[in-house]
Amino acid sequence: MNYAAGRTRYVDDSISTASPAKLLTMLYDRLVLDLQRAEAEQQVGDRVAASAHLVHAQEIVHELAATLDVDAWDGAARLMSVYMFLITELVGANISGDADRTAACRELVEPLRDAWHQAAREVAAATPLEMAAAPVRAFGTGVAASSGTVWEG
Repeated sequence: MNYAAGRTRYVDDSISTASPAKLLTMLYDRLVLDLQRAEAEQQVGDRVAASAHLVHAQEIVHELAATLDVDAWDGAARLMSVYMFLITELVGANISGDADRTAACRELVEPLRDAWHQAAREVAAATPLEMAAAPVRAFGTGVAASSGTVWEG
């Protein structure tokens, strides 16, 4: 098996066996990485490379929005509004080539990523009894299961 095929298999296995909480944090990590890369490419004037990262970031936000259960918790509707705002801003940043606009999106996403990582750690540390008493449905089910592009590039 060559390196690329081995890497693809590893990534596919990692995604297919990850918990919903882990998938969510993987998506947020990749979203931040895409935004960092796009911002850097925009700063040096490489709009083609920046566009590829911004389009991938948009795909991730669409996946996050599609899998968000807006009835799961009080803040879910507000989080959906953030996702819709991000999609609009990412499209605008791509069209304009504006690194500052991309940076603003990244600055909005990073605290969300950190919060989901903290929530995932707390869910992982919870006892089965605690989980039964207060299930965390906000992670949804099947996050990124339909997306084969989460970790490419």
